[in-house]
Amino acid sequence: MNIKHPAFRLEKHIDLLVKRYPALEAARQDILNSYLLMEESYTNGGKLMIAGNGGSAADSEHIVGELMKGFALPRHIKSAFAEKLKSVHPEMGAILAENLQGTLPAIALDGHLALSTAFINDCEPLLCFAQQVNGYGNANDVFLGISTSGNSKNVLYAAMVAKAKGMKVIGLTGARESKLSELADACVRVPQTETYMVQELHLPVYHCWCLMLEDKFFSDDNTVQA
Repeated sequence: MNIKHPAFRLEKHIDLLVKRYPALEAARQDILNSYLLMEESYTNGGKLMIAGNGGSAADSEHIVGELMKGFALPRHIKSAFAEKLKSVHPEMGAILAENLQGTLPAIALDGHLALSTAFINDCEPLLCFAQQVNGYGNANDVFLGISTSGNSKNVLYAAMVAKAKGMKVIGLTGARESKLSELADACVRVPQTETYMVQELHLPVYHCWCLMLEDKFFSDDNTVQA
């Protein structure tokens, strides 16, 4: 059996990222540190909560799309779960067993329109993300705050609630030091300051994270997710 060393699994993805985006070499260690927090969370049954504004809200949804279904690898459900589905209903269970995919639980906090609009109307609008972290968050979870400036108040409030609940906080920002980079357990500061240029480098970073997570939890020799 040829099982690759875990370090190789990580480095191959980061090496490819840096080859394609050389400017991200300076953020290599922070990218790895952030990934390891997510890996630890998922290993312990946690989930990822993500928040941002504007383009960063779209990035939040994008990340959820890559984690909650197959990205680059097939994600067959475990045979024991497939049999349980068939035991509930043989015909429909067989369809579920054939087509369901393994998942890494992730929630984008920019959605949930009824909750968001109700909270914004009735309460303090800048605390809308914080309220959701308060409701969803547990100690094994991770909060990923995406902010090109690193100073978006609604993201910072959510990060503070996450820290108070014992969660880990990851920041994804631009080059400048910020309130989020100071608060986070790990922060990737991509080497740009112009908003659209920062966002252009955020996408390959989080794609790299998604590839590494999928490789960890869904590769043929290391599948653990139902």
